[in-house]
Amino acid sequence: MVVREEIGALGTGVSRSLVPGTVPRNQEMTMTALRQRMIDAMVLRGFRPRTQESYLRAVAKMARHYHRSPELLTDQEVQAFLLHLVRDRKLARTSVNQACSAVRFLVCEVLGQADRRSRIPMALTPQRLPDVLSRAEVAAVLAAPMSIKARTLLMTAYATGMRVSELCNLRGCDIDSSPDRMCVRVVAGKGGHDRYSLLTPELLEQLRLYWRQCRRQARAEDWVFTARLDTSKALDTRSAGRYFYVARNAAGIAKVGGIHTLRHCFATHLLEAGVDLNSISQLLGHSKLSTTSRYLRMARPGHSVGDRALALLANLPKVEPKAPSPPPPSTLH
Repeated sequence: MVVREEIGALGTGVSRSLVPGTVPRNQEMTMTALRQRMIDAMVLRGFRPRTQESYLRAVAKMARHYHRSPELLTDQEVQAFLLHLVRDRKLARTSVNQACSAVRFLVCEVLGQADRRSRIPMALTPQRLPDVLSRAEVAAVLAAPMSIKARTLLMTAYATGMRVSELCNLRGCDIDSSPDRMCVRVVAGKGGHDRYSLLTPELLEQLRLYWRQCRRQARAEDWVFTARLDTSKALDTRSAGRYFYVARNAAGIAKVGGIHTLRHCFATHLLEAGVDLNSISQLLGHSKLSTTSRYLRMARPGHSVGDRALALLANLPKVEPKAPSPPPPSTLH
């Protein structure tokens, strides 16, 4: 299995990175066996490759920090390592919580010590809202100088609300242009779930133009967006992200955020246009409606009731303002 081989190669860094002679050989063998047990547990639970890689990387860093197998570490040592990530490494809370989740999985699921979960604390993360581009700003990004491949990818990201990993894994056969369908099939999205998203006539026209110019010899089952040097491989997510950064900078937009911003714009603009939250949740592939409800806070204030209803000052009766009364004359002489 390719995923297992790649992750296994990544995980070997746990023992190989240790200074020779500082760890007994039998302990290195134990760490290797533990790594394999963790891989098996994640594969069995259907973790995505990127999640497996990040979990193994976090546990490997903790093992290198103490030069000991993670199963020998106490709760106090685990907490000290997490504090090291916060105070010394200056990592964001989300990154620290990801490391915490990896350690929790190892301890509770792999080692079977579920009673230790409460002693491996997760931090409360600030609920910050990402920047959302206006429609004019999205138009400026899509009109920036770029290749037809980059423009088509960014247009697809905004018009379908797909995640960048889903965009890179899109195949020609996933685009259903039948007049009575007009949809894009997202295969094995987050959580391994399939879903359908929108295919507008404008997006279909752009996709056909791109296919004729750049993918003329491709088959229906081939990738829509391919790697630059090897068209048999799907486009890398980092390359897709660079397309957005280059276009955003060329458009002179100072708002922060990566290509995922277009997914936020998709949901927010649909909500402002009157699309109900449940429909948006299905298009985004959210398993919980509460996840989609955050866009209620990102939408333009008053979008659901109309601008006129919020124009409180404009709706007041017209009354001429009166000049303030003069102060009473002073009685002091």
